[in-house]
Amino acid sequence: MLEISNLKIALARLDGTPESERRAVRTAVLRRLHVAPDDVTGVELRRRSVDARKRDNVHLTVTARVTLRGGANAERTLLAKLAHRKNDRGIQQVEDHTPLLPPRVAKSPAHRPVVVGAGCAGLFCALALASAGLDPILVERGDDASRRGEAVRRFNETGELDCESNIQFGAGGAGTFSDGKLTTGTKSALHHLVLDTFVEAGAAPEIAWDAKPHIGSDVLPGVVDHICARIRELGGEIRFRTRLVGIDMAGGTTSPRVEAVSLERREPSGLLVEERLRTDALVLACGHSARDVFELLRDLGVALDRKTFAMGVRIEHLQADIDRVQYGPSAGHPALGAAPYKLVAHLPSGRSAYSFCMCPGGYVVAAASEEGGVVTNGMSLAARAGTNANSGLLANVLPSDLPGDDPLAGIELQRQCERSAFEMGGGGYVAPAQLVGDFLRREASSAAGRVSPTYPRGVAWGEVDGCLPPYVAETLREAIPAMARHLRGFDDAEAVLTGVESRSSSPVRVTRGEGFQSVSHAGLFPAGEGAGYAGGIMSAATDGLRVADAVICALAG
Repeated sequence: MLEISNLKIALARLDGTPESERRAVRTAVLRRLHVAPDDVTGVELRRRSVDARKRDNVHLTVTARVTLRGGANAERTLLAKLAHRKNDRGIQQVEDHTPLLPPRVAKSPAHRPVVVGAGCAGLFCALALASAGLDPILVERGDDASRRGEAVRRFNETGELDCESNIQFGAGGAGTFSDGKLTTGTKSALHHLVLDTFVEAGAAPEIAWDAKPHIGSDVLPGVVDHICARIRELGGEIRFRTRLVGIDMAGGTTSPRVEAVSLERREPSGLLVEERLRTDALVLACGHSARDVFELLRDLGVALDRKTFAMGVRIEHLQADIDRVQYGPSAGHPALGAAPYKLVAHLPSGRSAYSFCMCPGGYVVAAASEEGGVVTNGMSLAARAGTNANSGLLANVLPSDLPGDDPLAGIELQRQCERSAFEMGGGGYVAPAQLVGDFLRREASSAAGRVSPTYPRGVAWGEVDGCLPPYVAETLREAIPAMARHLRGFDDAEAVLTGVESRSSSPVRVTRGEGFQSVSHAGLFPAGEGAGYAGGIMSAATDGLRVADAVICALAG
């Protein structure tokens, strides 16, 4: 097939429906190739982005793959004809090499692999292991997607926190309730496999080509349910409401290796059931909110390293204001939707701040997983039709910022800030909030302005400094005016800051070496964001797939 890049689609040709976009792309393809309509037998979108560099000429830029009548010979003939035309560059002949899930192995191992954590890394690792016929056991401390959604709703409405099933814990991991954004800074052929799996599970087809794809927190639970069902169909087993509480090692202190895991499951009756499972491969794909698991690893002497992470607040603006700044006169066009942004500020102090998990038309969510701590995050529904835009506004915390030599010192800092936020809110998981103008002037806020905060447990107006390390608060004060030079109005005095955003990334890495195994304990396979090897849904999913391949090689040869 032929791949054609940099096709420009004017907004005037679009009415916001997929049909109008398909017609416009096909017309652009015919014009670029200089062929008759009957010569083109298929057009497939591969990438779609909004070009808003010039506010008076906002348009779509598209990459498409095209099949011609006459096949590969016709493609080569056409390429030769177009080779000397200056305006027809960006056309090449390509082949489709979409990666597939691994085939079944010839011989199953003596003991089934155990995967801990049903976030994206754990789900895709278990899916690949099940496809290979290894019958993995996937352990998740939280609920399946539907029960988890009920626990989140109950917490939002009543403040009754289920510490085992919430926005952090349960099927799909933290990504389920943070918009389902699929953008990534990494490059991998496995991305196509991940996207295809999501589409097969019920996500919108456009995630396969949108430059900034997202699934939406209202759609993701159903997608996760479908992936879980597929794991079971392939021979895997999923145990919800089940926690990892122990890891048994063989080989002594000189060459420890995983021998078994101890699990606890709480029955609906309240009965606590304990179980010990033999296994030679333990995949740790728990998110970085599973703090008890990292404490267990430290106590076992597993190699852990501090790593840079980030903390800050959620910042909310009116989405209409962001749309006008980003898209100018085209704001509101149905083909554009709610405008995103991405900002970074490198400051004279040597520190940096950046926007994170930006949610167009979204909501700030209550993301606590421990009693007595307030945690914020953000999400959008599939339509991204909310009144506000929100984003994490974060500053890095360096290993050198932390006291002592405990590898889990970053976790303790997170806890301290979350508890301070809880106290500042006055209890009930109410969050501290402050207007941007007051924050920059170092004055307490007393009420909302044009922007109404969306945090569901309510906010207590005042100052947010008290739930942040001083160097983080000062970095954000420097960064907001600097970011406003790139996104006009980012320093709007009536924009809202809500604290604390503490779970954006893991403060610890479970050190792994060759074969994706722990450098200190054989048979232990750290995976995903919690273990320090990913930074979002796509990178976590692909890391889970790579770890699955390593487990298959280790267990099945």
